[in-house]
Amino acid sequence: MNLTFILGIVGGFILLILGMSIGGQANFGPFDFTQLANFGDAASIFIVLGGTLATIIAGNPGKMVAKFPKHIGIIFNQKKFNPASVIDEIVEFAQIARKNGLLALEERANQLEDPFFKKSIMLIVDGNDSDKVRDMLASDIEQLSARHDDVASMYEKASAAAPAFGMVGTLIGLINMLVNLDVENGSSGIGQDMGTALITTFYGVILANLVFNPIANNLRTRDEEECLCRQIIVEGVMAIQSGENPKFIREKLEGYLEQNATGGGSEKRKGRGRRGNEQE
Repeated sequence: MNLTFILGIVGGFILLILGMSIGGQANFGPFDFTQLANFGDAASIFIVLGGTLATIIAGNPGKMVAKFPKHIGIIFNQKKFNPASVIDEIVEFAQIARKNGLLALEERANQLEDPFFKKSIMLIVDGNDSDKVRDMLASDIEQLSARHDDVASMYEKASAAAPAFGMVGTLIGLINMLVNLDVENGSSGIGQDMGTALITTFYGVILANLVFNPIANNLRTRDEEECLCRQIIVEGVMAIQSGENPKFIREKLEGYLEQNATGGGSEKRKGRGRRGNEQE
């Protein structure tokens, strides 16, 4: 489970509820949860949530929007990409190739669950040119990252749309307040209209910063982790094809991993993305 995401979202909403319950008190005092009723407004929910969802549906392919439950599942039960485990497997393949040749890797490759890893091994088993293999695998990583980027961008656009519809709700509330305003006799609906005007902005900001932005950030983080593992696979497979010593391959890949962990490989990953580098 992605505990940091869950704790962050749940903790954020709990603190918001507690803050709304304190109201205008100067010091911490008894929480008055009856004040939460002041922040409930059906019209605001329809405006902000409905408008944001409409924007997502209108601006993205239907197949991508339909995968919303899958995206949430990825965040709550994310697959762990373990570079150290990948390096161990690559070294194991290197030892087999060094002892029995590249053709001996086919049987072990068929046991791999990762389709990209399996494809990478099979490309060198089939005797393809090293440049061709690298270009094909780099293209696969680029397409993977591009699909992930499209999905994360969808939630980033939703994050931008939610506050915008909050402002729409604010305008609607102000317009209704002014239309119904009776200077001489007063108007009993001013409070309700002003409430709609302010609460819609409140909903839009929360939806953007406590829901959509965290989703987008988590998806981008998962993309970086998966692409890093795939890049390690590419470098390892190229080293196996060139007949490098398994111990040297381990040192090389661990050094590559350390470089990326300290941020030194960020430009390299960006360059990979421009050349030809998945929330599917």
